[in-house]
Amino acid sequence: MQFQGLTFEEARKRLAAYGPNELEEGKRLSPLRIFLSQFLNFLVLILIAAGLISYFLGDKIEALAIFAIVLAAGLLGFFQEYQAEKSLQALKKLITPTAKVIREGRLVEIPVREIVPGDIVFVEAGDIVPADGLLLEGVDLYVDEAVLTGESFPVEKTHRPSSQEDEEKRNILFMGTYVVKGKGYFEVSATGKNTEFGKIAGMLKEVEEKKTPLQKKIEVSSRKLGIIILLLSASIAFVGVLKGHPLYEMFIWGVALAVALIPEALPAVATITLALGVKRMAEKKALIRKLPAVETLGSVTYICTDKTGTLTKNEMTVKSIFVSGKILEVTGVGYEPKGEILWQGQPYAPDKALDLLLKVSLLCNNAELFFDEKERRFKIKGDPTEGALITLAYKAGLNEELRIKNPPLREIPFSSERMRMTTLHHLEGKIYAFTKGALEVLLERCAYLLTEEGLELLTEAKRAEILEVAHEFSKRAYRVLAFAFKEVKDSHLPEEEIEKELIFLGLVGMMDPPREEVKEAIKIAKEAGIKVVMITGDNKETALSVGKEIGLYEGGLVLTGKELRALSERDFEEKVLQVEIYARAMPEDKLKIVKALQKRGQIVAMTGDGVNDAPALKQADIGIAMGITGTEVAKEASAMVLLEENFATIVRAVEEGRTIFANIRKFLTYLMTGNTATVTALTLALFLDLPLPLTAVQILFINLLMDGFPAIALGLEPKEPYIMKVPPRDPKEGLLPKENLIFIFWMGLFMAFLAFSLYYYILWKDGPAKASSIFFASIIIFRLINALNCRSQNYSLFEIGVFSNKWLTLSLFFSFLLMLLAIYTPLNKLFHTQSLHIKDWILILIAGLLIWLVDEFYKFIKRKNSIENKKPLKKYL
Repeated sequence: MQFQGLTFEEARKRLAAYGPNELEEGKRLSPLRIFLSQFLNFLVLILIAAGLISYFLGDKIEALAIFAIVLAAGLLGFFQEYQAEKSLQALKKLITPTAKVIREGRLVEIPVREIVPGDIVFVEAGDIVPADGLLLEGVDLYVDEAVLTGESFPVEKTHRPSSQEDEEKRNILFMGTYVVKGKGYFEVSATGKNTEFGKIAGMLKEVEEKKTPLQKKIEVSSRKLGIIILLLSASIAFVGVLKGHPLYEMFIWGVALAVALIPEALPAVATITLALGVKRMAEKKALIRKLPAVETLGSVTYICTDKTGTLTKNEMTVKSIFVSGKILEVTGVGYEPKGEILWQGQPYAPDKALDLLLKVSLLCNNAELFFDEKERRFKIKGDPTEGALITLAYKAGLNEELRIKNPPLREIPFSSERMRMTTLHHLEGKIYAFTKGALEVLLERCAYLLTEEGLELLTEAKRAEILEVAHEFSKRAYRVLAFAFKEVKDSHLPEEEIEKELIFLGLVGMMDPPREEVKEAIKIAKEAGIKVVMITGDNKETALSVGKEIGLYEGGLVLTGKELRALSERDFEEKVLQVEIYARAMPEDKLKIVKALQKRGQIVAMTGDGVNDAPALKQADIGIAMGITGTEVAKEASAMVLLEENFATIVRAVEEGRTIFANIRKFLTYLMTGNTATVTALTLALFLDLPLPLTAVQILFINLLMDGFPAIALGLEPKEPYIMKVPPRDPKEGLLPKENLIFIFWMGLFMAFLAFSLYYYILWKDGPAKASSIFFASIIIFRLINALNCRSQNYSLFEIGVFSNKWLTLSLFFSFLLMLLAIYTPLNKLFHTQSLHIKDWILILIAGLLIWLVDEFYKFIKRKNSIENKKPLKKYL
């Protein structure tokens, strides 16, 4: 049946009239509400109240300073939170599902949101139905409607409804359901909120984004830290009162300390870091669908990958044919239909068996070969294996006219369970069944063999010869397909009847060359402590040959799907860590593999593209769907979609995931080290009955304005050169592991010791006013220098590049300028500071240099011990 569909102009009008085909989202916070929320924190409100009291008591300069800093901090908080919200929304726009519709008589792919009532949509196995509609034509079409009905069995759809079927809506397709089997065309009757799915979408509206485990962990840590800081601030203020400081002064000072030290911005900065990292991944052709995947990527220990298209180029070329007892060679590469069929180096004139094999190649085929004018090369639409078969037929002189004159009367589609495909055609006054598929499946269904001499019985000796040739093809890393046919009296016979006692025609050996970059990517993965396992539908010999060529196979076990299914769950769990290749595997086997690896404590990334891959993709710690060949169901079940179906892209994504998590640890370490130094030095001064080194305004200035920019910049730190040379991160590990906490403790104390020493020296020499300014400047300088230390916990600043993070360089420069503004005229009156001379700066910078040198020495000792003990550095921070 031929459909014309809507015109593009009519579709445009209907889109304007009916609106986009999407469900409404819950209301989101406006920028104004985000800004106002920055001042609704209990402690900030107390600080504002304290500022008002100061103002009415006559201390207007301090009051204005408090208000200015609170406002500036509010603007910074708004920027961070608003940017986080915008980043998350931008990520959603990257995920644009598409559908195939007929417009002006042509099948075109458009975004799902642009589908309108009246559109004619084409769906096939693996597609998610994009709208409600009436089925116009269907072939063996089964749809899973569990999302609407809860029914676990697929529903057969037909365009010939009876009254009973009308009740069960067998001729209607519903948005959100997915096609399990077959294909069909339907006319859209409802879109968006008017669909059955849309009517219940009120329960599904997104009121707020789900937090990732990392975000939840950061929020919990922030709350715990907040309670500790509140108690600590109150205790310090109480001690200050006992030491004779005025109650009101210590009240404001304690509140300022608590407001400054509680890391309110952590969740927003973490979200920005995650979102920007995901954006970088998208630029590298890895689209993250679920934010928790970013965290998990850094912990992956196993990558289970398909062979075709991921490890290989997915550009199949037929290299050899076995027919009539002869092995023929085929010249030409790729999809360009230029080449010859040769026997013993000479052109081979097709006999009856070869002629029929070529016709089966062309007619039992759903792909299309076309010339891309833009790229000036031949390309295929559809399965690459089928594209290679069309190319073979064209090389032999067949053309599209044969397909037009002999369309299929019926199709029994390929599936991973059947491992074969059959089409029925009216040819030369007879009805023929043409079948192609996996040799072991097809050979069992053949009773006869066609040769140059005619029809023969397929004896055991002949079967052994065919299997021997297939084995030889496999050793060359060829994918092997078998071809058969038979004459049938009626195209409506049962499938089983059509596909039995077939006549064997021959074998085709085709090659899909490995991608150039795969060998290096596998090497990088292995160095990073990640085991790579190949799962393929090809036979054992082909899989092993490819595995050796790309450096994946290292002498481990090679299991076939049949052998895997024969093992008990317990036996397989014992062997699973030794297996490197799974051959002749079915999608259902993937689920068993994932579960077994997870029971052995592994963090598993699994690739897939078909409907039957979905359970394994969902079960895996990281499900990775193919963006080009993948079905919508597979994409929906996955956490990551590869826009470029290449194994190297997975390794790059793991690298990026490690970098993102490492960067979050870096800015957490930076903030906590600075806070530890400030609190320790202030507490020491208080307990020694010395004047307070910092005023409330100065504390607010340092923590609310100085720290934010370097923290965000550390979240943008480029990857460290050795990030893929260390083992994966343990997912059970805390937000900040022991090593980081030790660094925070000793570096915080060291910074506090230096800052307090300078303060005490100047206090004794020049008095409290000058000492306070020195302390103010030194604690800021020390924190900015420590930002450079936090760029790597293991490697020297010179190894990672002093200026390799341009954002950090800019943020440090900007923070330094802010500090100078606070120290010199005219703002020094506002911040109660004195101008510093060049000798003061030399003193501060020498102390700051010590902070950097001590950290460099600490890192050097760690690296030296690692080399001497022949142990890798544990962390990649």
